[in-house]
Amino acid sequence: MTQAELRLCSLLLQEHFGEIVEKVGNSLLRTGPRPLRLLVGDTGLLPDQVKKALCVLIQHNLVRYEVQPRGSVEYEARSERILRILRYPRYIYTAKTLYGDPGELLVEELLLHGHLPMSCAVARVADRLTETMEDGKTMDYTEVSSTFVRLADTHFIQRCPMVPESPRSTKAPPPPAPALAIAEKDMYIVPRLSLVGKGKRRHSCDEEEEGEHKAKRQKQEGGSSETPPDDGIYWQVNLERFHQHFRDQAVVSAVASRMDQTSSEVVRTMLRMSEVTTASGASHTQPLSSNEIFRSLPAGYNIGKQVLDQYLALLADDPLEFVGKSGDSGGGTYTVSILWRELGIPRPETFGSRCARIFRLLLRKKHLEQKQVEDFAMIPAKEAKDMLYRMLSENLVSLQEIPKTPDHAPSRTFYLYTVNVMAAARMLLHRCYKSVANLMERRQHEMRESKRLLEKSQRVEAILASMQATGAEAAQLHEVEEMITGPERQQLETLKRNVNKIDASENQVDETIFVLESFIESTMKRP
Repeated sequence: MTQAELRLCSLLLQEHFGEIVEKVGNSLLRTGPRPLRLLVGDTGLLPDQVKKALCVLIQHNLVRYEVQPRGSVEYEARSERILRILRYPRYIYTAKTLYGDPGELLVEELLLHGHLPMSCAVARVADRLTETMEDGKTMDYTEVSSTFVRLADTHFIQRCPMVPESPRSTKAPPPPAPALAIAEKDMYIVPRLSLVGKGKRRHSCDEEEEGEHKAKRQKQEGGSSETPPDDGIYWQVNLERFHQHFRDQAVVSAVASRMDQTSSEVVRTMLRMSEVTTASGASHTQPLSSNEIFRSLPAGYNIGKQVLDQYLALLADDPLEFVGKSGDSGGGTYTVSILWRELGIPRPETFGSRCARIFRLLLRKKHLEQKQVEDFAMIPAKEAKDMLYRMLSENLVSLQEIPKTPDHAPSRTFYLYTVNVMAAARMLLHRCYKSVANLMERRQHEMRESKRLLEKSQRVEAILASMQATGAEAAQLHEVEEMITGPERQQLETLKRNVNKIDASENQVDETIFVLESFIESTMKRP
């Protein structure tokens, strides 16, 4: 694990879970798997604090545990899962695009809590949606639960592993830590629940406090509310399924830019048909017959079977091999190839269009001398030399020496420029991690600089909200609003604008991180 990844993981844990959880997570990231005793000694925290921090991390799938042969339990941080926190806004936005507001809030609640039962998630989302609706209108549980079922059917959410039921006859002592497991066929089966009800609005502070006291009193007296029908069945977000969706969108965009919109729609249809049956890390989709593809095309695309076959043949003959032909049955069977080697190859556009031209030339020709680069790229010798040296200093290209004689004399040696794509991708990925960490630290700095003003703004907003609830006059509200002066209001606007820019930059860098990670992963898997 690089220092850039460690720094970014620490910042993400601190921002989302606080200092104590960050300290425990950072210790596990630096030292590797450790038992609780060593973790307490390394962090300097109380055992109870470390236990609670581990509970939070395990709840959010950021730490895994394993029982050792001698009986001790070791905890290990999942750095790749911690880095996925950066992508949470994209997951939520995708769910909103595909399934509307209920889908967005369901995914948000599951990411916020790590995992939840279906009944609890539906109730929370219904309450939140009711809050945003007009007075007198409420969100029905059945509408939210139907969206939940659709998310499970398309594998965007999945069941969490459970403790397998042990036979009652066995009297063996329980293990130090439970071994969780779930069959693959059960991961997306939604329990049949009759969730009847409507979302509730928040009550006033007095009513909330009274409700809390009543709940505490019931707990002390031994009374408890009814056990939910799906008690013990927890659900979590399937991040790999979202990654598969992002990958499919990238392939469709690449086809549209290379060919035309109809070709991209054909590929989109093929990907949609096989989205549930294709594994997230697969190199190509399941084979689909031409007849099946024709029947599944959107109604708006009135193209005949013969025209579709021509499009499929064009896609299969394209050098990038977006679509491959795997057989002749059913009018011909085709698969979509997931070519991250083309989509994810880094291109140094930041150095200018001429550098990008040289880079693409080296990718195509593999090895070139400086004079050949100048001729093929049609760039003056001085500029070509300067650009090659700039990319060489940034490790985007490498220089390979091929001596004619054993003495390696410079005058009798070929110097060939080439691109080590994997090394370039790893270097750019490392830079992306550093960039996101810098952006996060910059945002924290901006918030610290305006901490007092933000607190004052929050106090004024709270006063205004309470006065509006009690029916205050417009003059009184205006008087409270004037507690924030013009310059302070301008400073708040500047802060908001800067923070929005930083957030947008984080999301853009994360898109690049996703492409580079997918490219590296698929390249390593390729034989």
